[in-house]
Amino acid sequence: MNRIESIIYGFVRRNPILKNTVRNIYQSFFDLLPRKKEYFRFGFEFKEGYYFGFHDLQELSADGTRLLVHKLPFDLRMPLAGETEQIGYLDFDEDGHLGDFHELDSTSAWNYHKGCRLQWFDDNNVIFNSSVDGRLVSKIIDTRSGESRIINSPIDSVSHDSVWATSFSYERLENCMSGYGYPYPDDSCLDEDAPEGTGLYIANLAEGNMDLVVPLSVLAMGVPEEFRKGYMHYVTHTGFSTDDRYISFLHRWRLRTGTDLKRWTRIMVYDRQKAKLIELPSQMSGSHLVWNSQNQIIASCIIDGHSCHVLFDMNDISSYRIVSQSVLNSDGHQSFISDDSFITDTYPDKYRMAELFRVNSSNDQAELIASVYSPKKFQSSPRKGHIACDLHPRVSRDGRFVFFDSCRTGKRGVYVMRLF
Repeated sequence: MNRIESIIYGFVRRNPILKNTVRNIYQSFFDLLPRKKEYFRFGFEFKEGYYFGFHDLQELSADGTRLLVHKLPFDLRMPLAGETEQIGYLDFDEDGHLGDFHELDSTSAWNYHKGCRLQWFDDNNVIFNSSVDGRLVSKIIDTRSGESRIINSPIDSVSHDSVWATSFSYERLENCMSGYGYPYPDDSCLDEDAPEGTGLYIANLAEGNMDLVVPLSVLAMGVPEEFRKGYMHYVTHTGFSTDDRYISFLHRWRLRTGTDLKRWTRIMVYDRQKAKLIELPSQMSGSHLVWNSQNQIIASCIIDGHSCHVLFDMNDISSYRIVSQSVLNSDGHQSFISDDSFITDTYPDKYRMAELFRVNSSNDQAELIASVYSPKKFQSSPRKGHIACDLHPRVSRDGRFVFFDSCRTGKRGVYVMRLF
């Protein structure tokens, strides 16, 4: 963003409706100008009709031969309760070629951004959300044998030891942040601002039970008193640290009534070892974040009124560091390549171009590696819902490839690009 865009964004960022309205009007003027040329630093392949979704999951199997995907039944409208999509994997080889699709199952709990939280459970099993008789569940399937079992709760992220999973109310999330949850009822207590009966859960996937570890009522007590009544609190965007000690998540709240539905955020960390709740000093901001193996978090925040990417260290959370602020001055979705380098993206700019950057956090260098067109018809709106196709970059386990979603051809697709 340029300086003027950054100032305007600072005024509208807490109001999703106003923010989208200003963006749409602004981009419509530039639609009259010639379209910008795309740029790709490295070679890429893609397959239309598929997507993966959020940036915080690993879609490539441990042996590097299978790439998890959702297969689209339709596009440009939000799924309704009961509508299904296929989930499975694409063959993938060491040269980065995308092969045939292999269906594993179907799911009736999905959206375009977080999908059905399809992810690898271990080397051969995958886990994802679905519904049974209108009730949210998760399902584990063996990709070799096809055998499966049901977990009686939905999941968000799975621990690296494949024992635990995070969860929260997806009904509450859908009510507060449409397009990220699922249209099914659960114990969300929608009539309460910050109920003590829901919040951050941890599920034991072996035993199939789930414990509420951080109630919303506790989270709400940590915000200024003015935000405790008349505001609907919720949990979203959870993730385990690589050693599984910590769970990061966003505590968000929005006005319960009115037309602007302003939203506030805290980046929280639950220390499983000490059963302790920690708030990162993100100045009531935060959108996307991921962990490296050093128990550090890179997160998109608004610090002192400026959009930036911030590196937090759990060894000293007060000594955070802003990374490459001159280039990374807008929101993005991150994925670590190594402990001191990551990929992040931008939302489409005034020319409807979304960018990918490779960032070295140790020297603040940010290299543009792609500039990708995003057609206007994929712009979210109150009528169409949250149908946008964000790049959501995800880096392969060995750091050789970056995967991302794009609608640049006019159809949603999954892409792979070499990093070296």
